[in-house]
Formats: sequence, C-alpha cells, structure tokens
Amino acid sequence: MISDTPIIERKLTIMEQKRVVITGMGIISPVGLNIAAMWGNLIAGKSGISPITLFDTDGFDVRIAGEAWGFDPLDYMPAKDTRRTDRFSQFAIAALDQVMSQSKLRIDASNADEIGVIIGSGVGGISTYTAELDTLREKGPRRVSPFLIPSITVDTPGVHVALRTGARGPSFGVGSACATGADALGTAFETIVRGHAQAIFAGGFEASVTPIGIAAFDRMRALSHRNAEPVAASRPFDLARDGFVMSEGGAIILLEDLEFALARGAQPLAEVLSYAGTSDALHPTSPDPAGISAARCISLAIERAALTPQQVGYINAHGTATPSGDSAETQAIRRAFGECATSVPISSTKSMTGHLLGGAGALETAICVQVLQTGLIPPTINLDTPDPACDLDYVPNQARAAKVNYVLSNSFGFGGHNVALIFGKFNHR
Repeated sequence: MISDTPIIERKLTIMEQKRVVITGMGIISPVGLNIAAMWGNLIAGKSGISPITLFDTDGFDVRIAGEAWGFDPLDYMPAKDTRRTDRFSQFAIAALDQVMSQSKLRIDASNADEIGVIIGSGVGGISTYTAELDTLREKGPRRVSPFLIPSITVDTPGVHVALRTGARGPSFGVGSACATGADALGTAFETIVRGHAQAIFAGGFEASVTPIGIAAFDRMRALSHRNAEPVAASRPFDLARDGFVMSEGGAIILLEDLEFALARGAQPLAEVLSYAGTSDALHPTSPDPAGISAARCISLAIERAALTPQQVGYINAHGTATPSGDSAETQAIRRAFGECATSVPISSTKSMTGHLLGGAGALETAICVQVLQTGLIPPTINLDTPDPACDLDYVPNQARAAKVNYVLSNSFGFGGHNVALIFGKFNHR
C-alpha cells in the first residue's frame, strides 16, 4: 500500500527517529597512545610537547612539537607494511585495533555492506611525498616508489581501515584543513541518519611534524617559538600566546545506528546529537575576528540538537593559541551563548596535545566522550595571564569535576571552515 504522506515528510520522519551512538574509540596522540593514557595525562594537566626528534631541527626557528611519543608501527603491522604506508596511515591502523577491541564489532558477510569508513586528513602523506621527491631528484623517475600515490592521498587511512575490516559501505576521505576530523564525524553521523549505513568508522589523522610541515607553517607565522620551554609553549587564551604547536596523531570513532548497536549487544559510550558547518568566506587563513559565521555554526548545532545554550555543560574549544584565532572563538561563543557564555566551562586541550591539524576534531571527540563518561573537565594549562579579549571560563590549569550531560566541540580550519558537534550522555529514553 502506498502512503499518502509526501516523500519529503516521510524522509524527515525517518531522520527524526534515527539515533546515532558512539560505541568504540581509538586514538594516537602526544599525550598517550590509547584512551586511558591520554585521559590520565589530560586530567593531570601534563603536556605532550617536547623538542622534535623526528628530524634534525638545526637551522629551524621552531624546534618543538607534539610527537606521538613511543609510537612504533612494528607494534601494529609487519615491517613490509611499514615501508608501504605513510606515518599518518600507520596511526589509523594502530587506532583501529583499539576501536575493534572496545566496540566488539564483528564484520562479516551479513553486515559488511552496511558499514562504512569516512576518515580524512588535512595534509595527507607529506613525509612520503617529500621523501619520494628527493628520490626523484637524486635517482631519477624509475626509482620512485609505486606505493607513492596510494600512500599520500587524504583517504588513505580509511582505505587501510576498510581493507583490514572488510567494511563495504560508503568509504571516502574528507579534507577541510583543521576541521577535517570533525567534518568526518559529522558526515558519518548524517550518513547514518539518512539510512545509508548502519555503522561508520570516522575520524582524522595527521603526521606533518616534518621539515617542510614545520617550515611552511612557521613561514605563515602560525607556530610558537617558545623552544626553551616546550611544555609552556601552547598557551590558548593566554596574553603571552604566540602561536600553535604542531602535533601528530588522530582518532577513529565508531558511530552506529542505535538499533543496530543494541541488536548486537554493544554498549553506547555517548550519543551524537548534531553537526553543523559554516564558512567565513573571508580569508585563506585568518578567521573572522567578529566570529559571526562561527557563532552561527554553534547556534545551528545547538538548535539541531533541540537544546538551549544553558543545557550545554562543557565546550571543548578549538583554542589553538594563535592570537587571532582565540579571540575570534571567544567572540563566537559570546554571540552564540549570549548571557550564559560566562557560565559554561570551556577548555582547550590543545594546551597539552598541541594541534593535530586534520586529526584534532576526531581526538577532541574522544575527549568529549570521556568528559561525559567521567564528569571531569580537563584544564587549559599555561593559562597564567588571561587575555582580556578572552574573558570566558577557560578552566585554567586544574581539572574540574562537573555534572555534564551535553558537550559542544568546536573545530575551525584555515579557509574559513567552521564545524560544531554536540554529544550527549546516552540514555534509552
């Protein structure tokens, strides 16, 4: 029998009924190579910033970064595979092991077509690319690796996830600079809501602590030069901030349709409530100082989650520690939250992790889930002298216990990308 309800209305009804939950997380970061280690260090206020060891920094004005300290790809794959994969994909393979262990998802012929992969990167396989350029110049075109192209594109980490899991649903990479990880999560959320997949591995990874990566961002005057005191270098919202600290790593977050998750006995960790994106359309790198489009993005996310600003119990700020970015984000939060902007706890965990570029939003999603799970808010360390232009509650230097039911995660990227995600504690309703 054909329904009399218009098609558009029927689709909206389906979308309104679908709920999306998080059932597994895997991370690689400068403050830990798994969720437990990362969370313990964040709550303790420990920085993951140190002098660079991945290359010789002689002659560089910036000599500090957030490396994935202790990461050894041989712990996760055979030596042959390490030679054929860029470091950013190696991070994804390592994080996938954690996701599969926590989620207990089994992929087989019965569900493979319903499980997708949406993972991206801001820069891609930059270390492989530059190494092969050197090979081309020094040894000629016949010595360039046949694995170059499938190692460097932004969708490569997701390809490896699909190959290792057998997931045959929607699969592609996302690239929106430093908003990449958050856009990947949001796109995965909407794909499940539309009914185009039952579960999706989503996230972002970066491995751009390389000579060209550090040099290029430094030439943009984006990086901190506080080489003598690395742990104090990332200073979001502080009057003495002088730029962000480049870091590497990322996260995979497993999103599932609630019914699919419960049917297989999964334990939801949190619920994804909304996603919004806007563009400043103003400048290739600088944000709108008034935060107008960023504020609209935040407001849209709150509205789509059917919440009020007063219900948001924590904001994980983009907070990179650039002079213009932090003040613009403060303005955006003030515009979106109005009178209650001063009462919501906000922190920038980049004060400890540094900035993972395309991996940041995915890692910060995992952090937001931990806030919901534990009732603890990580601090913004190095916030010793607050900038008068950044006058909100940025949870300075000490973690804080709080009752949090809903969290907002901001991610902004070069090019004017603005992304907001809202997560909530899971309940069966």
